[in-house]
Amino acid sequence: MNATPGSRPVGALLLCRAEPSAVRPPAELLTEQLLLAPAGPEWSVLVPEGKPWIDDGEPVERVVTGWSTALAVAVPGRPVLALWWDPDRAGFTLATGFRRTVGYTWLADGTPVGEDEAVHTFADRLGLDPVLDVQALEPLTRPDPDADAVTRLVGLTAVLARIGLVLPGGVTPGASADRLRTAARAHGAELVAGIGWREAVRAELEAVEEGPYGSYLRGPRARLLGAAQLAAGVPLLGWGLARRSGGWATAGALLVAHGALGILYDRFRATR
Repeated sequence: MNATPGSRPVGALLLCRAEPSAVRPPAELLTEQLLLAPAGPEWSVLVPEGKPWIDDGEPVERVVTGWSTALAVAVPGRPVLALWWDPDRAGFTLATGFRRTVGYTWLADGTPVGEDEAVHTFADRLGLDPVLDVQALEPLTRPDPDADAVTRLVGLTAVLARIGLVLPGGVTPGASADRLRTAARAHGAELVAGIGWREAVRAELEAVEEGPYGSYLRGPRARLLGAAQLAAGVPLLGWGLARRSGGWATAGALLVAHGALGILYDRFRATR
């Protein structure tokens, strides 16, 4: 499955190890129109409606890295995997909370240009079997004249099927943005659009307060988490704005907003 450099479309998918109900509120804060659909037990897939990497001229890898980082921080304990591809390369970025993202890249012809250790870290953070699943991933890091970059991504999703990932039919790495959207809609994907900070935050607070992470909204944990998000978000926002990186600026803004709102919410509830 070889592709001629320059012939492949640009596209991306966001795979969240969480149910759509948990992904929807933070996804609305990205201010991007996305299609959200289930992708197996406790998995969701987000398909971008727009093409910011074309409209804004920013590399697709950088855009989706910012998105995945923001989502992973907003949904505690839930990894977010971004798959991306362009005419010259393809790869993945895994974000898990405040931890440093891990990623891997292949050239268009499938030549690996990442570090083998990244694949082992990837498997560990997703809870894959350290023997069987890692053995299945290792061929992705070795030269293979019959496997181009998109084939590598398809192989990656095949391994993730062992932990429940089931992509909707037609929603596959390497497809054009138009085909991805059409396939997602055909499988009943819902449109997630920016609904405004107030409404999105209210919906997220209600969902989290009723769930297992309610303790992070009030008390010492809430204050500690809010302070950590502010400490990480302010410099990240400044760095993203200075470099005109929409993805990283969005991640920083989301961190700042979450930190500030978390602290304010804790104080508001304490006074009631």
